[in-house]
Amino acid sequence: MNIREDREQLELAILSKYATFSIQSKGRRTPISKCDIRTDFQRDRDRILHSKSFRRLKYKTQVFISPEGDHYRTRLTHTLEVSQIARTISRALKLNEDLTEAIALGHDLGHTPFGHIGEKVLSSICSFGFNHNQQSLRVVEIIENSVGLNLTWEVRDGILHHSGKVSPETLEGQVVHLSDRIAYINHDIEDAIRANLITQEQLPKEHTSVLGETKGKRIDNMIRSVIYESYGKNVIKMDDKIWDSTMKLREFLFSNVYISSRAKEEERKATFIICSIFKYFLEKPEKLPPEFIKRFDDENTERVICDYIAGMTDRYAIRKFQQLFVPKPWGV
Repeated sequence: MNIREDREQLELAILSKYATFSIQSKGRRTPISKCDIRTDFQRDRDRILHSKSFRRLKYKTQVFISPEGDHYRTRLTHTLEVSQIARTISRALKLNEDLTEAIALGHDLGHTPFGHIGEKVLSSICSFGFNHNQQSLRVVEIIENSVGLNLTWEVRDGILHHSGKVSPETLEGQVVHLSDRIAYINHDIEDAIRANLITQEQLPKEHTSVLGETKGKRIDNMIRSVIYESYGKNVIKMDDKIWDSTMKLREFLFSNVYISSRAKEEERKATFIICSIFKYFLEKPEKLPPEFIKRFDDENTERVICDYIAGMTDRYAIRKFQQLFVPKPWGV
């Protein structure tokens, strides 16, 4: 018995009967030989972690576009916080922590530059629409390395359904779904307070009294609620009281930070940048990078351009706009 097989047997012995066992995975689109050390889910985690798409999350917006301060979240730090919360929950519930981690690390690979405004813009200008969940799946199935990462079905399902109305089929995917909300609600509050968009005193008292007055206390209470409400059950959820206050805090963020605040003042410029780049390559698709031009045989031009823009970091999109539309000084 090799190390992987030993690990697979250990999963069967110690994990919950509701966990997803790596030895029972539905497999990959393209079968490959097994690793003698890592399980399939560990292998998926490593493939995501070492991908270019994952590294680019460092320079993609979470809420604040190109923030000056070093302590504001980016899409990468958000992803790491989701992973930490999800692993804590999965470990306590005796679920497959490797599968949970793989889904968490890959869930936002398809996010656009400039955060959700980038997603909104691409959705409005692409004839087929745009959704970052579906785009994250495209990244791991098609775009990364020009052939995708060939991940297992369970990881792909968790990535696709990490948000939205359709729930992931595995409990590990459902853990990531909730952990995503726990992470962004709490760290976006902290970032908004740091940016002087809101104050601690403005947070709705009727809900912070339930969840906690500090970020750490709120996260702890939310995690505990998920664990105690889901332990030994084939479901992942919070208790009703904690869930209601969590969603009310989310509504507060939408009203005071996401939609109507100084954080959105640069959205008009971000919209103009994305629309301009999209129009340029729609008129001159031959100017796309060679690896994208190669895909014209299998995909329509609009789809390829959308994939190219969605993969951009904030700073690369700005640099590409300057390259395409801002005159260069003579003599330099």
